[in-house]
Amino acid sequence: MEQPIIMKGQKQNLPTTFTKLFNAQLQLINVLSFLFLFGCGLVTGVVLSSYLKNASFNLHVTQFSVSTTTTTTVPLATLPTFKLPRVGLKEHLKVPDVKHDMDEKELLWRASMTPRIREYQFDRVPKVAFMFLTKGPVLMAPLWERFFQGHEGLYSIYVHSSPSYNESEPESPVFHGRRIPSKVSFLHSFLRFNHVNLTFVSCCFDPQSTSIMMFNGNTNIIEAERRLLANALLDISNQRFVLLSESCIPIFNFSTVYTYLMNSTKNHVDSYVLDGPVGNGRYNPRMRPVIKIEQWRKGSQWFEMDRDLAIEVVSDQEYFPVFQKYCKRQCYADEHYLPTFVSMKHSERNSKRSLTWVDWSRGGAHPAKFLRREVTVEFLERMRSGSKCVYNGNSTNTCFLFARKFLPSALERLLRFAPKVMHFNS
Repeated sequence: MEQPIIMKGQKQNLPTTFTKLFNAQLQLINVLSFLFLFGCGLVTGVVLSSYLKNASFNLHVTQFSVSTTTTTTVPLATLPTFKLPRVGLKEHLKVPDVKHDMDEKELLWRASMTPRIREYQFDRVPKVAFMFLTKGPVLMAPLWERFFQGHEGLYSIYVHSSPSYNESEPESPVFHGRRIPSKVSFLHSFLRFNHVNLTFVSCCFDPQSTSIMMFNGNTNIIEAERRLLANALLDISNQRFVLLSESCIPIFNFSTVYTYLMNSTKNHVDSYVLDGPVGNGRYNPRMRPVIKIEQWRKGSQWFEMDRDLAIEVVSDQEYFPVFQKYCKRQCYADEHYLPTFVSMKHSERNSKRSLTWVDWSRGGAHPAKFLRREVTVEFLERMRSGSKCVYNGNSTNTCFLFARKFLPSALERLLRFAPKVMHFNS
C-alpha cells in the first residue's frame, strides 16, 4: 500500500502545532475557572447579604419584643425619666453684653430685625431705655441714682461717651459697665494726633454736653445717636427710648416718667419749619429730589420715641446717606436729620415737641447753664408745670419730664429738693 508522502518541513512543524493547541485549551480552562469562581463568590455574597439583613431584622424584632415585655412587667414609677431641657426662645431673647464686638454694619443689621407677629410669646415687661450722650462721665449721676432706685427691671441704661474719654473717673453703680463701644472719627483722631487746638474747631454744642467732636457740621453726632438706639434695640424688652445729655436731670419721679411714656400714643421728636439762616438757610439744594426744601425741618436733638420708630431710624438707608453727603459746614445734622426724617415718614405718630426743657431766653448759640444759686423750688416747679401742651389728645401742663443744662455745682441742691419737689422715692 502506498504510504502518504510527508514532506520534510511538515515533520518539523507538527510538535509546534500540538503545543499551540495545548496552550489555547489551557487558557480556555483558566478563563472558565475564573468565571466559575467569580460566579460562586457573587452568589455567596448575595446569599450572605440577605441572611445578615434577615438576622438584623429578627434581632430588632426580638429586642422590641423583650423591651415591650419588660415595660409591661416593671412598674412605671421605677423607670428613670429623661427630659430634654427646653430651649424655646431663650437664645433669641438673650441680650448681648454691652461690650460686644459687633462692628457698625453688624450692629445696625442686628438692631433692625423685628418680629412680624405683634403678640409676644413670653412674659415681657416693657422697659424705658435711658440713653446718655456724653463727653465723659454723667455729671448728674447721684441724682439719677436716686431717680432709678427701687425700679429695677423697668429701665435700661446706655452711655455713649467721647472716644477720647479714658474712664478715669469712678462711676456710680447704676452707670457702671453701661458704656457702649464708641467709634473714633477720622477727624477727631487727626486733630488729636497733630495736637490741633480744639478750641478753634467749630462745634454745634457746648463741649460739656457733646459726645462726638463735630467739625463743619458733619454727621458724627447722628451716628452716635443711631449707635445708642441700635444697642438699646438689642434688648427686646426696651419699648421707649430717651436721649439725654450728661447735664440733664429728671424733674419727675420714675413712676410718673414711666407711666407718661408707656401710655403715650405719640413719639416726641421736636420738628418745625424755621425760615432764616439757621433754619431753611441750612438746606442744601443738592439733596433734591430725595429731600425737598418744603420738607426741611429743624428741632432739638433730645428726643423720645417708641420701638417702631427707633427701628425705622437705625434702618434708614435712604435719607441718612443724603445728610452724610450734603449736610456739611454750617448744616448741623443733629438739628435737622431726625426732625426732617420723622416729619417726612412718620409725622402722624409724632407730637412735634421734645420732653426735655431748655432755656433759650438768654440768646446766643447755646442754651442757658444753671449753677447752684439758680436751683430753687420755684424754678423747679416752673419747669414741671409752667407750660401748656397736648398729651394723648388732651391739654395738659405736664409737658417736660427732663431738663438741662445743669452744672455739677447745682447737684447738692437738686439732691436736697428731689424728695420734696420731684417726689423721689415715692
